[in-house]
Amino acid sequence: MAVTVRGGHGFSLREWTSATSVRTQGAMDAELRVSTAPFRNPRYAPRRLEVEARPGGEYVLTNPTPYATQHQTTVSALEFWADATPDRVWLAERSGGGWRTVTFAEARQRIAALAGGLRDLGVVGERPLLILARNGVDHALIKYAAMSQGMPAAPVSPQYGLPGANLMRLEHACQVLRPAAVYTEDAALFADGLGAEALAALPVIAGRNTGPGHVPLERLYREPAADFTARPDDHAKYLLTSGSTGLPKAVICAHREISLNSAQITACFDDPDPPVLLHSAPWSHSLGANAILHYCLHRGGTLYIDAGQPTAAKFAETLRNLREVQPTYQNMVPAGWMLLVDELERDEALARNFFSKLRLMQYGGAALGQPTADRIQAVAVRTVGERISFSSGYGATETGPTACNVHWTNGRMGMIGAPLPGTSVRLVPEAGKLDFRVKGPQVTKGYLGRPELSAAAFDEEGFYRLGDAARFVDPADPKAGMIFDGRLSENFKLASGTFVTVGDLRIKAIGAIGGAVTDAVVCGEGEEAVGLLLYPNPTMPRAEIETAVRDGLSRYNAGASGGNKVARALVLGGPPDPNSGEITDKGYIAQSLARARHAAAAERLYADPISPEVMVF
Repeated sequence: MAVTVRGGHGFSLREWTSATSVRTQGAMDAELRVSTAPFRNPRYAPRRLEVEARPGGEYVLTNPTPYATQHQTTVSALEFWADATPDRVWLAERSGGGWRTVTFAEARQRIAALAGGLRDLGVVGERPLLILARNGVDHALIKYAAMSQGMPAAPVSPQYGLPGANLMRLEHACQVLRPAAVYTEDAALFADGLGAEALAALPVIAGRNTGPGHVPLERLYREPAADFTARPDDHAKYLLTSGSTGLPKAVICAHREISLNSAQITACFDDPDPPVLLHSAPWSHSLGANAILHYCLHRGGTLYIDAGQPTAAKFAETLRNLREVQPTYQNMVPAGWMLLVDELERDEALARNFFSKLRLMQYGGAALGQPTADRIQAVAVRTVGERISFSSGYGATETGPTACNVHWTNGRMGMIGAPLPGTSVRLVPEAGKLDFRVKGPQVTKGYLGRPELSAAAFDEEGFYRLGDAARFVDPADPKAGMIFDGRLSENFKLASGTFVTVGDLRIKAIGAIGGAVTDAVVCGEGEEAVGLLLYPNPTMPRAEIETAVRDGLSRYNAGASGGNKVARALVLGGPPDPNSGEITDKGYIAQSLARARHAAAAERLYADPISPEVMVF
């Protein structure tokens, strides 16, 4: 006798099975459509790589692709584009409901005028202009004005001077930099920073809300314009590294190094059209300062300055901008992509605008999970019928910042790519890993006032030592690219003496969990087993995150062995703090510093009795 079983929704078992099969088949068909959809042309140049295999497992990888050398100061490209395309917009920032824009011709005129004003103040020389400001048009103009005169610019994190800031970080920065003057966008907003003892005797140039004795920015425009006098070997910028101790060093960025790094990235493409970007990375770090702001100038592109941030509270501004701007190249940290994909799936008009002209997407700051990338591609295919190539890269403040990137059509996450044109990478076996070292025209000569550190940073062949490891995507084919393999110094031993390879464990565990977390801190030195502190995806409810962590780490542990198994996990309350040094200049979690910052959470991770918020495996 046939039995019909009905569920709470009134479907028979046969009907439910049939409906489920349809849904499953629909999902499989959609996945197939995405995986077989063509990629939109990212306009890459042909990939080239020379591989030298040395005895003992060492490799030297060199990209022989030629790159242009016509621009060797940071203002050379500005002069070129001001003549070639005077009316094209270089920079745009929000102004009320619209945009304040500056064309290349206007920028050249204003930068020359500001340079004359700086000379009139008597501050131009070897000592830098300290910049205490958020990203903005005036910030860019006065920075390039200083650099045009051979005066270094030293932008520090706005967090150093905003209300409630720990002024010790600003005091230390001033001890390292020894600035000649200060520019701030708003003297009232940055009053706490301007009150620091180290700035007491310095001239202060203020864009708004000038205080007693301050020089209004507008006054600088009243002086005669100055010719650009910068030379290729002049110091253009001093950029502070995160520093594993939290007390950073100042990396010397010469005009030639910044300019040629942009030329090297340009040589990865066969693309005559200028890029259009919307970006929020702070110009106090090398990604925002060099790889975005100056690269856009070098290419004659247009940069829309985004005041949004990749947090649930502040991402609305980014979405507002993306509903108006049609980027050709979009770069965001993984937390930003996680927030964006939810909106792209929900808002078809946003998706159509975003993908309409987009040729390339890029992530940095951490590994982007493959599930998030696949969701983005699914929206792209549904919206414009094509996948968009995803890139990522690798480097440090000391390397321009870009030493490697993925410069071929790609949909795989987790890679750091291959060397840029004109760059060589030396991979030296050390402690079971390949020590990653770089040589190229973009690499710094060293650190300001620290000749001993500068000398120690290079090996006997002149390669800069980053202290990181890399491994090949395919050991049999180095041309397939590389994967970041952790810090050489971040590994540790458990109480049993078992060696924990932090980088490999971290990447595999995050991959198993998927998009519910953005990164992890690996703990357990001197303990019986490994524990993880996990940074949550800001778009997901806590309960869903914890479920994904339990399921993902159970899958990970099923394939792990010995000391690589995760015994405990705790989801942290929020994202990592880049201003504390928790995220390195290379965009990865500074494991030892993060463990120190989250010492209380690490204690709860191993507390006995076990805290209810700690997951045990």
